[in-house]
Amino acid sequence: MNSVTAARIACATLAAAAAGVAFAQAPATGSEPALSPSKGQAYPSKPVRLVVPSSAGGGTDIVARIIAPELSKRLGQQVVIDNRPGAGTMIGIEVAAKSPADGYTLLMGLSTLAINSALYKKVPYDPQRDFAPITQAVSSASIVVVHPSVPVNSLKELIAFARARPGQLNYASAGNGTYPHMTMELLLSMAKLKMVHIPYKGTAPAMIDMLAGQVSTMAATVLTGMPHIRSGRLRPLGITSLARAGAAPEIPTIAEAGLPGYESVQWYGMLAPAKTPREIVTRLHAEATGVLKQPEVKARLAADGADTVGSSPDEFTRYIQSELVKWAKVARDAGIQAE
Repeated sequence: MNSVTAARIACATLAAAAAGVAFAQAPATGSEPALSPSKGQAYPSKPVRLVVPSSAGGGTDIVARIIAPELSKRLGQQVVIDNRPGAGTMIGIEVAAKSPADGYTLLMGLSTLAINSALYKKVPYDPQRDFAPITQAVSSASIVVVHPSVPVNSLKELIAFARARPGQLNYASAGNGTYPHMTMELLLSMAKLKMVHIPYKGTAPAMIDMLAGQVSTMAATVLTGMPHIRSGRLRPLGITSLARAGAAPEIPTIAEAGLPGYESVQWYGMLAPAKTPREIVTRLHAEATGVLKQPEVKARLAADGADTVGSSPDEFTRYIQSELVKWAKVARDAGIQAE
């Protein structure tokens, strides 16, 4: 997500807090209401809390704040953002997992829901047992880039170059266990390469050293990478999604460029606590996917390098299961364990 969008979101967050409001309630415009399991009331009969396990202005928060106002309109109740950052998103995820399964607390989850389970010995939630997936809302790919000083022009050339120099090339990431870190480790695992990982405290300092040629390669988001690719300061080798990016259709996918089957995307999705009544999950799915189909919502997300998904609860469940298997193997093969 870009800095201008983040700044606007942060300002809006402060203004809402000062006024003591979240999102204005509006008449419902979506599907027929579900019944509340407690009193037979139409669901929802009070505001819905959407837990965001990161700080205001981050990618997860921005996605949530694009979706929440429109979801409020469709539900006829406020959808209140509750930022609970910390412990690699585990604090917020645990808050949602341990909330009542009544449809009034939801989670805007992200890739770390699965990645954390692969990295940490003790995780305070079970990503499969503790949640009822509603929909994968958004996916956001990255671009594997190299500094122009690295004498390669394609992924196949990078693989050959690195294979002839095991441990001599390095790559940057936003920190141990982050999505950019795991994205590169998946590539190294599939290509059977050895590079030195240089973790930074966030994407910005990693990109600074990348542009200065202090590191050889990294997985940069479409949003942060494209300006430097267009200026010639970075060279793109492949995009990490299965399909080419609308923002850069000329860049092949990693799978096309030499690693068939490769995929690594940062995803965001909505989940409810486990045992939330199926009729409520169905209602929330209908309204959330209705929001994601709105052209203005799709356009706002696309402007920040994200694609809407809108999968079914069963599809999202299977996707999370596949992510758990994938990242556990990557962590195991690379010997990665967060502290």
